[in-house]
Amino acid sequence: MRTLLNLVWLVLAGVWMALGYVVAGIICCILIVTIPWGIASFRIALFALWPFGSSIERRADAGVGSTLGNVVWFVVAGWWLAIGHVVTAIALAVTIIGIPFAWANLKMIPVSLTPLGRRIVDVDDPRAFGVDGHRAAPPVGARP
Repeated sequence: MRTLLNLVWLVLAGVWMALGYVVAGIICCILIVTIPWGIASFRIALFALWPFGSSIERRADAGVGSTLGNVVWFVVAGWWLAIGHVVTAIALAVTIIGIPFAWANLKMIPVSLTPLGRRIVDVDDPRAFGVDGHRAAPPVGARP
């Protein structure tokens, strides 16, 4: 079912949203100083192509640098991408079949506004969510 949802998503919204993230990433990589935002944009573009079966979570080790970077991203590109998600969600919600995809678009708005300090994890990987005593990221304040 996940593959079917991803294929329909790819046709209805995934390609267009991923292109938006790729354009933002290319612009960020051309301007040398903004390469970290470009890398985050490319990572989100892959997620925008194939979102079902993956989840976005905050990184426990993200700090002030990520917060400041997200402020810059929000001003420069984040709100444009969020508007793209809203417009696409409205267009998809017009049809009954598109409602779940519209909801998926709305769920991507937070990562489009603040991409730094987040990571994309597979929902089937128990280690990604700290199950079975494993943690993907150390807790805040943990020493190596």
